[in-house]
Amino acid sequence: MPDIPRRPDHAPDTHPAIAAERTGVLLANLGTPDSYDYWPMRRYLNEFLSDRRVIDYPAWKWQPLLQAVILTKRPFSSGAAYKSIWNEETGESPLLTITRAQTEKLAAHLAGRYGDRVMVDFCMRYGNPSTKTKVRAMVEAGCRRILFFPLYPQYAGATTATANDQFFRALMEETWQPASRTVPAYFDQPSYIDALAQSIERAYAAAETRPDILVCSYHGMPERYLAQGDPYHCQCARTTRLLRERLGWEDSAITTTFQSRFGPEEWLKPYTVEEVARLAKSGKGRIAVCAPAFSADCIETLEEINQEIRDSFLGAGGESFTYIPCLNDDDAHIAALGDVVAQNLAGWLE
Repeated sequence: MPDIPRRPDHAPDTHPAIAAERTGVLLANLGTPDSYDYWPMRRYLNEFLSDRRVIDYPAWKWQPLLQAVILTKRPFSSGAAYKSIWNEETGESPLLTITRAQTEKLAAHLAGRYGDRVMVDFCMRYGNPSTKTKVRAMVEAGCRRILFFPLYPQYAGATTATANDQFFRALMEETWQPASRTVPAYFDQPSYIDALAQSIERAYAAAETRPDILVCSYHGMPERYLAQGDPYHCQCARTTRLLRERLGWEDSAITTTFQSRFGPEEWLKPYTVEEVARLAKSGKGRIAVCAPAFSADCIETLEEINQEIRDSFLGAGGESFTYIPCLNDDDAHIAALGDVVAQNLAGWLE
C-alpha cells in the first residue's frame, strides 16, 4: 500500500499533507448510461451526440434537430436495446462490468512489474465514472504522472481524440498538473494481434462446422472523415491483414466491414448489415463475426451484431452465425494491454 499523505520534511505545520509520489494509468472507454430508463438515456445520448468530434455539423443546424426530434424518440429505442443486454445482477451495462474487470486484472498484472508504484483506474468519456473525477482522484492519491490509455486499438477522431480531449480538459482544472502521456493506437501491436487470433482459433475449434468466412466488423464513420485525414480506415484494414497473416489464412477466408451507420451521409463500406445478407445469398451459409475495434463487448456488439446483424444474415438464408466475443478480460488481452502500458511508461518507470 502507498504511504499515507504527510507534510514534507522541514515544512511548517500549516503546510498541507502530500501523498507519496506514484504513477497513474487511467484506462478510458466510450461510456454508458446509468440506466436504460428514459431520462438517464436522454442525458447520456445528449452528451454523446453533442460532441463535435462525433457529430461535426454546425451547432445551429444540429442542436435544434437533436433536442427537438432525436432526443424525444431515440432514448426509447436505445433504452430498449440496452435493456436487452443489461447486467441486471449488478445494475449496469456490460461495458461497465467488463471495463472494471479489465482494470482489476491489469492492475494485478502491472503490480507484478512495478509493485505499488502504479495506480490503475478507469473512466468513461460519456457518463460515469467521468474522466474529471478519476483524474482528480489520481492527483489526490499522489500521481505526479498519468498515462492516459483510450481503449481503442485503431485511432479515430470520434473515439481516441475525444477521449484525449476530455482528459486534457480535466488537467486544465488541476492546480498541480501531473506530467501526462497519451497512449497511441495499438492496432498492429503483435501481442494484441495474437490475442485476437487466439480468440478466433478457440471459436473455430469449438464450432460444429467450420465457418465459410470470418467477418471483421469495425465501427463505421462518415467517408469524408477519411478524406480529412483520419487514419481509422487504414488502421482497420491493417488489423485485418495482420490477423489473417497470423492465422495463416487465404484472403478469401476473411473480410472487413463497417457497422453502426448514423445519419444520411455515406459511411465507410461495405456496411456489415448488408454484407452479411449478401454473403448468405451468395452461398456463404456459415459465417463468424468478430469486432476488432472494440476492446470490450457493448451495445454495438451484444445487441447490434449478435441480434440485428445476426437477423439480417439468417433472414437472407444464412444457416449458421457465430459471434466471437471481444477480448474483454481474457488473459492474453490483459497481457497485451500490459505490453502497451510498459512501452509507454518507458523513461518514467523501468
